[in-house]
Amino acid sequence: MNHTKANFLSLLPFLIFVGTFLGAGIVLQDFYALPSPIAVSIGIIAAFAMSRLPHQEKIKTFLHGCGESSVLTMCIIYLLAGAFSTVAQVSGSVDAVVNIGLTYISADYYALGIFLLASFLSLSSGTSVGAIVALGPIAIQLAQKSGADLNLIGASLLGGAMFGDNLSVISDTTIAAAQTLGSSMKDKFRTNFYLAAPAVVLTVVILLFIGFSNPVAPITYTPTPISWELIFPYLVVLVLAFLGLDVFLVLVIGIFLAGAIGLWQGNLTWLSFAKASYEGFTSMTEIFLLSLLTGGLAALVEKAGGIQYLLNKIEAKISSAKSAQLGAGLITGLVNLCIANNTVSILISGKVLRPISERFEVPARKMASVIDIFACIVQGLLPYGAQVLLIIGYSKNKINYVDMLSHSYYLGLLLVMVLGSMFLGKSRNKVPSIGSGIC
Repeated sequence: MNHTKANFLSLLPFLIFVGTFLGAGIVLQDFYALPSPIAVSIGIIAAFAMSRLPHQEKIKTFLHGCGESSVLTMCIIYLLAGAFSTVAQVSGSVDAVVNIGLTYISADYYALGIFLLASFLSLSSGTSVGAIVALGPIAIQLAQKSGADLNLIGASLLGGAMFGDNLSVISDTTIAAAQTLGSSMKDKFRTNFYLAAPAVVLTVVILLFIGFSNPVAPITYTPTPISWELIFPYLVVLVLAFLGLDVFLVLVIGIFLAGAIGLWQGNLTWLSFAKASYEGFTSMTEIFLLSLLTGGLAALVEKAGGIQYLLNKIEAKISSAKSAQLGAGLITGLVNLCIANNTVSILISGKVLRPISERFEVPARKMASVIDIFACIVQGLLPYGAQVLLIIGYSKNKINYVDMLSHSYYLGLLLVMVLGSMFLGKSRNKVPSIGSGIC
């Protein structure tokens, strides 16, 4: 157990990282001009310089954070996702799917279609990253070839992906929130659904209105013959993800299916298949390094008491059921801001939020929904979060982060819904009795 005294200075390395990353983006008017691994490395150097731990202990803590299972899991997923995307592109699978979209669907409603597909897939599979991996290359190509707004398409993909991540009963964030707060999955789902469903409906209405009132300017496009067999890898990936198969297996199967069809069609040789897979790995270098190094930085900050400082400060301000919910959301959101991992942020925050929930008589299902929603909203908006980095990476940095953020209607509406439920909903607001302190 970490007995280091919590203090604000412990957060400085993280603030240096975020300040460097965002500051460079504002000054250069491009949030990705400065490579994010360099920005986080500056924060790591600051953490090493400020820590009073023995040098070997600092290194051990840093490496333990880098090697944390959830961090390494995401890193491997990035590599496999890059390989699948590249092999599918080289084999012709992406182009085949895009041609179908260009031929049979109006470009005016691509954003709506992508949002609904991403929502369905993420809800079925329980993973936002999996939905983005499956749909990202197709969504970006559709936008680029049709003339649709690339930032709107990216935001629609992001919103749909985060919908399922937050709501699905097989999502790791849902499981973590329900378990740490002591809620049943069924009760948490129902409570969460009443908040997410209106946000989804309003988002659909907005995207329908945008498609109707802002038609995409027609561009010259010469239809090409559709090779239906080329879409098979994507169909398999979507079906397997829907069935809840482990994302590792889904991606490996997708890679070899896309490669096999490319070999059969003559678009690939064994050597070009291997090279395409490796190119896919290297295309994920930035997000791979960022996740790895952020895990190490988060471990150093937590060891120094920085995370505990956040928890203590917000916990001290809680005085009612409503402030308990808002405080829980802020705690989870700020921790997620520090570590860029919504599941881990829920697990960390849950250590103090369950007794707070019990003390102020906030139903476990409601508190679980609040922390899951806040974690997913923050994760979806982070410029250095996995989801945003994947989408921008698929666009080869052609998506503007700020513009995409302005079109993230679902995440904004979801925030309005959860805040409205806190302040407009019925609450006992019962003051805890003396002696019912937080454990």
